Amino acid sequence: MAEDVVTLEAVRKRYSSKAGSVEALRGVSLAFAAGTFTAVMGPSGSGKSTLLQCAAGLDRPTGGTVRVAGTDLATLSETRLTLLRRDRIGFVFQAFNLLPSLTAEQNVALPLRLAGRRPPRARVREVLAAVGLADRARHRPAELSGGQQQRVAIARAIVTAPAVLFADEPTGALDSRTGRDVLGLLRGMVDEPRGEHAQTIVMVTHDPLAASYADRVVFLADGLVADELARPTAQAVAARMTSLEAVPC
Repeated sequence: MAEDVVTLEAVRKRYSSKAGSVEALRGVSLAFAAGTFTAVMGPSGSGKSTLLQCAAGLDRPTGGTVRVAGTDLATLSETRLTLLRRDRIGFVFQAFNLLPSLTAEQNVALPLRLAGRRPPRARVREVLAAVGLADRARHRPAELSGGQQQRVAIARAIVTAPAVLFADEPTGALDSRTGRDVLGLLRGMVDEPRGEHAQTIVMVTHDPLAASYADRVVFLADGLVADELARPTAQAVAARMTSLEAVPC
């Protein structure tokens, strides 16, 4: 069996404000094995974005345990948590977040430079080639299509060889054809790794077609795991989402 790269045990997250408190996660236990692609779905307010933020160390849970690559995040200081996120976790978002004045290769090298490391040009070119942009290394974002910019963002996320890649609606800003290309790239990173290991990917999405590229889909509802679906099809995912959204809160 593949080793679990990310585990959540009875994770709870409560947000408090003057208007009251909201329990976004109510005891979620999940594991994400090495070299797997998992999609996380659920109705609006189900807790999927909170789940990603807690699993990625972007937010600390109110209770429970989160482990990434064997490390209990609760045991880390803010400094050590920042270092773990930088070295062991990759992020891809709906917004590409590229620096417009930098070329593709400079954007990809940025995480290494921010870590005080001299970016090996061979490594930067390697990940650009892995996302199909070997011939666009010297192009700036304005000279690239939306799909190409997202590919640069993915290359930037994997340049440090992270243990896990978290993606939050990675195709949300793309047209359907370009979105399928990006999803195919993510799928290939799991199935046909070019580096030292198959990538582990956890993706939050609202799109049944995007979810169908995953090995399994985890459905959240009202801060709890409501269901899981292995080897998903877009039709099966859409049907399950429809039933979840039909349940009154």
